[in-house]
Amino acid sequence: QLQLVESGGGLVQPGGSLRLSCAASGFTLDYYAIAWFRQAPGKERERISCISSTGGSTNYADSVKGRFAISRDNAKNTVYLQMNSLKPEDTAVYYCAALRLYSCSVSVPSYNYWGQGTQVTVSS
Repeated sequence: QLQLVESGGGLVQPGGSLRLSCAASGFTLDYYAIAWFRQAPGKERERISCISSTGGSTNYADSVKGRFAISRDNAKNTVYLQMNSLKPEDTAVYYCAALRLYSCSVSVPSYNYWGQGTQVTVSS
C-alpha cells in the first residue's frame, strides 16, 4: 500500500518545540518533492514548507520562516519538520504531501500522495 504517515504531533506550550516526521511506505521518496501543509479549523489548507527531491532547495511561508526547518533523509525514506518557538496560531492539523517532481507546487490537487495528518496544539 502506497502511503505517507505523519507522526510527532501533540500538545506543547508556547515557545516549545516539536519534530514532525513523514514516512513513506510502498514507494521511495527519492524522486518526490515533499511539502508540509497545515489546516486550522475554519481556514484553508496552507503550504508552510517544501523541500526539493534532492534536498537542495527549501522554502518556507513567512508565518514560519526562521522558526521551522524542513529536512529529509532519503535513506530512511522520511522527511522531517522541526518546529521551534511555537505559537498558539501554529495550532492546526499538519499534513505532508509528495509530488513526483523536483520542486513543490502551490496547487493542492497536484500532489500524488497525502498523509492522514497529525494534530499540533500549542497552548498553555
